[in-house]
Amino acid sequence: MARKHGTGPTADAELHRRLVYGDEAALTEVYDAYGGLVRAVAVRVTRQTGAADDVAQEVFAHLWARPYAYDERRGTLRTWLTMLAHRRAVDWVRSEARHRKAAADDEVLHAIPAQDPGPDERVVDRERALLLHSALAELPLPQRQVVHLAYFAGRTYRQAAAELGIPEGTAKTRLRTALHRLAETLADPPDPARERSA
Repeated sequence: MARKHGTGPTADAELHRRLVYGDEAALTEVYDAYGGLVRAVAVRVTRQTGAADDVAQEVFAHLWARPYAYDERRGTLRTWLTMLAHRRAVDWVRSEARHRKAAADDEVLHAIPAQDPGPDERVVDRERALLLHSALAELPLPQRQVVHLAYFAGRTYRQAAAELGIPEGTAKTRLRTALHRLAETLADPPDPARERSA
């Protein structure tokens, strides 16, 4: 989008003053001047145009909601917006990586053998069930609640977070921590055949 207004320290200071006083026209002028740059930075980091649009929207929403966060003594508005866009884009990339990791964890946990178990396997399954029940009981209550909602009530971690009234990131962290603890407990199930031969 072409720039319609001058930029530079003096212009930045005036725009900033107007933003602090809630002048919506000032926000439009800032977007006209720097929207393309902010989006370009976001595209370069995220490599996705949709994500870049979201990042740009977040950047200018942040500027509108908290114009006092910009300190003209530390640099130009252009530099500050570029830095903010880069930071938000990096956060998006990290969040996507965490989502992919969580999805991969879910796939592994839900991979259940299709064949019918034999006698020995049924014994092991019963032992595992008892072990799982015991391991779940030893989890701290916050972790146990998330595991129950996610794996016994069929909720996504986002739905679990909403039901428990906690941030999604907190729900995801509690779930992953609980799953790691359970995986360690269940990593070495009893072997009935080995026990009979002992």
